[in-house]
Amino acid sequence: MSILLYFILFLLPPTLFALLFMKKIKDPKKNLPPSPPKLPIIGNLHQFRGLFHRCLHDLAKKHGPVLLLRLGFVNMVVISSKEAAEEVLKTHDHECCTRPKTIASSKFTRNGKDIAFAPYGEVTKVLRKLSVLNFFSTKKVRSFRYIREEENDLMVKKLKESALKKSSVDLSQTLFCLVGNIIFRSAFGQRFDESKHVNQEKIKELMFEVQTVGSLSSSDLFPTGVGWFMDFVSGRSKKLHKVFVEVDTLMNHIIDDHLRNPIEETTLDRPDIIDSLLDITNKQEQDESFKLTIDHLKGIIQDIYLAGVDTSAITMIWAMTELVRNPRVMKKAQDEIRSCIGIKQNGRIDEEDVDKLQYLKLVIKETLRLHLAAPLLLPRETMVDIKIQGYDIPRKTILLVNAWSIGRDPKLWENPEEFNPERFINSPIDYKGNNFEMLPFGSGRRICPGIAFGISTVELGLLNFLYFFDWRMPEENQDMDMEEAGDATIVKKVPLKLLPVLYH
Repeated sequence: MSILLYFILFLLPPTLFALLFMKKIKDPKKNLPPSPPKLPIIGNLHQFRGLFHRCLHDLAKKHGPVLLLRLGFVNMVVISSKEAAEEVLKTHDHECCTRPKTIASSKFTRNGKDIAFAPYGEVTKVLRKLSVLNFFSTKKVRSFRYIREEENDLMVKKLKESALKKSSVDLSQTLFCLVGNIIFRSAFGQRFDESKHVNQEKIKELMFEVQTVGSLSSSDLFPTGVGWFMDFVSGRSKKLHKVFVEVDTLMNHIIDDHLRNPIEETTLDRPDIIDSLLDITNKQEQDESFKLTIDHLKGIIQDIYLAGVDTSAITMIWAMTELVRNPRVMKKAQDEIRSCIGIKQNGRIDEEDVDKLQYLKLVIKETLRLHLAAPLLLPRETMVDIKIQGYDIPRKTILLVNAWSIGRDPKLWENPEEFNPERFINSPIDYKGNNFEMLPFGSGRRICPGIAFGISTVELGLLNFLYFFDWRMPEENQDMDMEEAGDATIVKKVPLKLLPVLYH
């Protein structure tokens, strides 16, 4: 932000200052949402220090749940209440289901050729349909059960070795690797930690670099020449290009592996989504209005890789963190698991065991309420003028739903900061997009298609952790740090290190 202020104050032409001072930002004929005081040129940018979702939460508490912000030359309305979110995601879903076009989104979507970040249209609808059919459907998710079970079994064996040595483990790293292997095997036919082209640390680094360069840049917030100059001098443009090339190279390697190695000649988990989509591409049996290309394929697998790995891992990390902090909840969850499942003769958990465990499901619900992996839903943009809670929202306004803020609203939740799974007993509230008190996966046309895959991964992972092991804080560190870090996804800043104690 200091670089941004430097260029604004010293390098913008004086005439631009004069024009902007004379411009009326608020149209008196419209009933716009309340807004914090703004500065010339930069608007409300100076008010963001620290984590973005928490800054927005604090501003909403002061100015209201429908809040208008001016970010440079861009208008953004922040939604922080259940009622307003329902209007955005349900009542006006069709009028505001597109995505704002930014420098980063244009780059990473290859000009609108992905599902999550591209503007809404026929292309995104076709790609979503193809990805659901070939990867996210209930039938497909069930078909990956053996992968989830095998990867959890391998994880448990490694944790048992640590338990016998009485050595603590970095669960943040363990869970990232677990989820990475499940997703990479299911989607790409290869293990995450055995990639021939890039190691898992580099893949993890790439994911967080994409989040960093994927946010709004100066080019998005200010006039073309000024914004471009600021991004060029700050090095952001160069960084964006570098990260994109690295991600694109990884996608090329994965696709090339499939093209070079026919399904019948490989011992990997094939066919997978890449094989299915390559088959469609090669046969060209498509509607003339849409032709699937390699760029579309990259867009789909990039979304799976970028959106799937860290979100499921982060959810399990926060769940284990809260369970260790709340021994009563931990004991109740483990008692249910061990009494329902009993002794496993083969020493391996079957995924069907999850269906018996109601309290574990409540623990996961409470984790999704209190610790959303992505606290802000992906931004939307209004395609026409609409009204939200009686306020006028002009066309081309960015809409940002703060799901984290809604999940901690004291009007909706008793003692909202408390981790209490019992609050969901006999409660109809769920996470599938129909209840606007709780929106970890979003809602409406742009709801996350990977709900079933993500929940299956989280449920089986936590079940294995809690069945086979008791968990202790290491002797050298008895304080649980709860500080958050991140951009689009919010991780536990200090890695979660625990001592596994083998349960007999």
